[in-house]
Amino acid sequence: MFKESFSDRLAQLRIAKKVSARQMSLDLGQSEGYINSIENKNSLPSMEIFHHICDYLEVRPKDFFDYENINPPVVNQMMTDIKKLDAKQLEIVSLIVQEFLKSRAAGRK
Repeated sequence: MFKESFSDRLAQLRIAKKVSARQMSLDLGQSEGYINSIENKNSLPSMEIFHHICDYLEVRPKDFFDYENINPPVVNQMMTDIKKLDAKQLEIVSLIVQEFLKSRAAGRK
């Protein structure tokens, strides 16, 4: 179970970054099939390589395992920016987000 979810998450984040498994492997200093091996559930990285993977994908290790967060770099930047808003601005952003969620839910029906 863990290997499957880890592999799927790696593929999701890699694809969001728009990089091939081969290129990511080479950029990490590994053999060209290294990331494919992980995504195909044949292996798992060492802790050291896992941290390099997170750096490469621009995610914190805790964000890697937050499977509901489909775009950690964007969410993290938004959170940094949101902390700078005043109460009224936060209220407006909250209303906008709620409207997006309502329209998304309506689209699923």
